[in-house]
Amino acid sequence: MATRHRKRTRGITPAPLLLALAFLCFGAWVLLRSRPSDVQAPGWVEQQFLTENPWSRPGDKLKEVRGVVIHYVGNPGTSAQANRNYFESLSTGEEDTYASAHFVVGLEGEVIQCIPLTEIAYASNSRNDDTVAVEVCHPDETGQFSDVTYGQVVELTAWLCETYHLKPNEDVIRHYDVTGKICPKYYVDHEDAWTQFLSDVEARLNEGFEKED
Repeated sequence: MATRHRKRTRGITPAPLLLALAFLCFGAWVLLRSRPSDVQAPGWVEQQFLTENPWSRPGDKLKEVRGVVIHYVGNPGTSAQANRNYFESLSTGEEDTYASAHFVVGLEGEVIQCIPLTEIAYASNSRNDDTVAVEVCHPDETGQFSDVTYGQVVELTAWLCETYHLKPNEDVIRHYDVTGKICPKYYVDHEDAWTQFLSDVEARLNEGFEKED
């Protein structure tokens, strides 16, 4: 009786498989890092969420967070509370205006959160689906932020970069960079001031943040 020999099957080279698996894992990791979640805002943020409505808080889910967009309110001398209340007033539909932001930073450095970080805000046109919007109050027509406001915008933006693993020089942009609108005015008119802002955010990000209980 002839001895049967098992035919050897040629094994698939493991290297390409491992490489493909590594790419898949990396892609999933990047996606999870940028996916919005129920993030706990720092203690210095006051949450005053808008009433859900079609005009300023539609309740649509934020697909991912790929950037932070900086705006200026365009109304010199107005407070964070006044601007938050304006967004709330749009809920009646009487003004036929769509507008909001996730955060408003005030003249005294106060920060009000208007929209949860899991939802879109009506702020940045084509980038509403993948960015967090920050509106900033300013004392005069130039649109330049006061020192205390500026410092808090740096703090908030750096915290958002830390939370969503963003790079300030790539992922922090102006409304101007999305639509060409002169917003935030001073930081469009003075490119050097915008560059300095990004550097300040980078420096604050590099310092790190302590986790709050």
